[in-house]
Amino acid sequence: MYHRSVIFLPLLAILVQALSGAPVDALQAPAGAKAIVFLFTSTECPISNRYAPEVHRIAKSFASKGVVFRLVYPSPSEDAAAIREHMAAFSYAGSADAVRDPKSALVKFVGATVTPEAAIFANGRIVYRGRIDDRFVDLGRERPAPTERDLFDALTAVVAGTPVPHATTQAVGCFISDLVR
Repeated sequence: MYHRSVIFLPLLAILVQALSGAPVDALQAPAGAKAIVFLFTSTECPISNRYAPEVHRIAKSFASKGVVFRLVYPSPSEDAAAIREHMAAFSYAGSADAVRDPKSALVKFVGATVTPEAAIFANGRIVYRGRIDDRFVDLGRERPAPTERDLFDALTAVVAGTPVPHATTQAVGCFISDLVR
């Protein structure tokens, strides 16, 4: 009689830190969640901070549709107190949770290079990585209003169960490599 061996591989875990310092698997979401949005940010990046109102709008639009938002602080120098102050200053409480990624585990997994940069984890993989929108053309060059709303469009597709139209876009912001030195 022929027997097949079945090998069970452990599920992928990407460990980051809660603000309490406890390890957290970034890829774990509450039951019923369709996607996790990771928004790489920094307390010091002016471009990241200018996006706070848009992040609130997007989070509000998709929270009831099973999308979880997590602000990811990759700089080891940003401690929990500074992050809590940043979250309060930009009214992020209720819109997104915060995690620290001082060892760049999530940065490497996603391939993030700047703040702000968004990544959507759905169906066991990253389905989108890039800019929130195209408001910033380059460092120091900003449009009055975006013409493309990439993160919103990607989330619309994920919630509808359709492919994301552009899986990767180029984000403009503060280089993460400069933050982790």
